[in-house]
Formats: sequence, C-alpha cells, structure tokens
Amino acid sequence: MTGKAYVIGAGLAGLSAATLLASRGASVTLIETAPQAGGRCRSYFDPAFGGVIDNGNHFVLTSNQTVFDYLERIGAADAMQGADLPEKDFIDIRTGARWTIRPDPGRFPAWLFDARRNVPGARPTDYLALARLLVAPPDQRICDVLSCKGPLWEKLLHPFFLGALNTQPEEASARLAGALVRRTFLRGGNAYRTRIAHPTLAAAFTDPALAYLESHGAAVQLGTRLRGLTLNGHNAMALDLGEAAVPLGSGDAVVLAVPPWVATDMVPGISAPDDFRAIVNAHFKMPGPTGASPMLGVIGGTAEWIFTFPDRISVTVSGADAIVDQDREVLAARIWADVAKALNISAPMPQWQIVKEKRATFAATPAQDARRPGAQTKWRNLFVAGDWTQTGLPATIEGALWSGERAAALALRHLSL
Repeated sequence: MTGKAYVIGAGLAGLSAATLLASRGASVTLIETAPQAGGRCRSYFDPAFGGVIDNGNHFVLTSNQTVFDYLERIGAADAMQGADLPEKDFIDIRTGARWTIRPDPGRFPAWLFDARRNVPGARPTDYLALARLLVAPPDQRICDVLSCKGPLWEKLLHPFFLGALNTQPEEASARLAGALVRRTFLRGGNAYRTRIAHPTLAAAFTDPALAYLESHGAAVQLGTRLRGLTLNGHNAMALDLGEAAVPLGSGDAVVLAVPPWVATDMVPGISAPDDFRAIVNAHFKMPGPTGASPMLGVIGGTAEWIFTFPDRISVTVSGADAIVDQDREVLAARIWADVAKALNISAPMPQWQIVKEKRATFAATPAQDARRPGAQTKWRNLFVAGDWTQTGLPATIEGALWSGERAAALALRHLSL
C-alpha cells in the first residue's frame, strides 16, 4: 500500500485503529490534542492525592474478545487481573445485608436453583424475562420490556445495567441492554468473569500501545490539535493543524476518533449523540482491608462499585448527573461513609481525590442510540471511530476498541485500492 493513514485522537478507539493499521504494515500518523494518550481511560500522578490514579475505574469481562485481542496485539496480554470464578459480591448499605452470586462457569444455570448462590429473593423464572431484551425494538426502554421491580431487579439487574450503560436503566435502551445480556448471561459464567487493569489503566491500555506504534515506525504527535478538515465532494483533501496544513492524496485515509461534539463540528451533516451522562469517581489513599472483595457492588448508597487496590480504594458512581455538581469535599465525605460501612473501616477519611467526567458517555437511551453513525462517511477516505458510533454496544471499552478496529479495516481497504 502506498497511501498513508492518519488517525486523529489517541483515546482507546484511536489507539485501536492506529495499532491495527500499523500491524498490517500501513504508514501511520497518530495525532492527539491532549499532551497524553488514553482519552477517558488514562492514568496520571495527582499531587493532591500524592500518587498515581486512574481517571476512572474501568473493568472488562472475559467475553470482551476485542479487548483481549487488542492487549495481545500491543504485548499487554497479562495486564488484566481477576478471579478465576465468576462471583460478584454485593452489600445493601441500608440494611447491611451481604450476598454473593456464584454463577456456574458453563451455560447451564444450575446456580439459579440454589438460594445460596442466587440473588436473595429471586426465583429462577424471574430470569426468563431477560429474553424479551434480545428481541426488543430499537425504540423501547428497558422498563418497557421488563418489570423494573423486585429482588432480581434491585439487587442485580439495576446495578448491572446502570454500570454498563451509564444511564438510569428506567430510561435506557432495551436494545443495548439486550446486547449485554447476549454477551454475558447467555454465555455462562466464564463469559462474565471480571478483569481489572493492574497496576493502572495506562500501564494496560496506553503505554504498551504507544511503544508498539513506535516499534512499528508510526509517528505520534501529542499536543497537536486538528483544527479542521478540507473536504471536497468525494475525499478529505487536507488536515488543518493550525500553523501547518497536511495535504492528503486520494490514496490516503483518515480515521477520526474524536468525541462526538468534535466530529459534528468537523464533518458536515454527520449524526451523533448530543446528550451525555456523568460519572463521578472517588479515590482514597488507603489500601483495601485484608480479604476485601476487589470489586464490591453497593445497593442503596451513593457509592455503586468499590474497587480495592494494594495502594488505594476507588469508587465509581455511574449515571451521576444528580451529584456531579456537588462540592467535592461533600462528595468525598458522602462516598467515604459508604466505603467505611461496606468495608468495615473505622479509620477517618484518608487523603482523597474526586474525579468528575460530566460528559463521560452518551446517554444510552433509544433516541441517542438512533443518532449513532456508522464508521463510513460520504467521503471515501474518511472514517469515524469511537464508542459513540454505532457499534451495537453501549459506551464501553469493548465498544471503543471494536469501533477502532472497524474503522481501521475500512481504511485498510481504501489504502489497498
């Protein structure tokens, strides 16, 4: 191939596209506005916290094949750690009740018939309703399809869908929920064992990707802003980098892996989500207590998922629009109260940091899902990527990486013409 590939944006979608292009022998230039790669999946030293933290707590499941293909490609196959069994721990912060669901590794769900392994109060027949999500029309919400009440909903499905969709499940897309069910519950417990990046997100997803690109001769330009695209009737003709314009030949390809609000400014007529949901993350500089669950689901509190690491305790609150504008100290104290109760900690609140992402993901509603574009644009050499594009999945790491691979495949086809 004689053309060059330009990837704009070094979040996970851009890194996925760039590394796949490089692996196929393409000449790749990766351009990123920020001084660091990783996008919303980044790690940094926080002086106030006094240590390295991730901007958010991201986990993947063992069924997320695109994630593991990407990690294998960049030489980071061992970067994700987790338990051998598909167990999930929960606490109801209001009552102190604790339970652990213990699914079978295989497809036959014998665990549903064992009260010691099932959600307390849930009946095996309650799970049959999930089949309705698999055939839900695209304009239906979860609660148009399911009865959003009862033990199974309150103690498992609501926190599961909220965490995965980052949207209150009562308004979220049944179609996107069905995609999650298809990739988890239907495949058996081995499909939804949890994996968390260690020691940091950057060490797993970003740093190895940059090293891979360097080893494959790619040019990486951080701190370089794309100000616009020159487009004619058929092709992208140039990249406007401010002081310099990069001309594009008809054989070159551009993958635009930027946030949706940037894409709509640069690409005339492109449809994209325009409603977003927040995530709040809290980090506390204290090791998790001995024997604490590495990932604990919290019902009835402000905290939703508590992650314990050797050097810190981190908390994620999804769909956090109701609290994202609250004072940071108030939030830290409120979340720490849940952590202390959930983990049986009597110590005062340690050094902390609150990280807010006001536009963390698109709102996973039917209306916003309908606004997601495909990877191909009407310009033959211009492709878009990002978890906000139409992947059939919610805005997850798996979706972001898959969108990058899809855009890269289209770019490779163009480069080969």
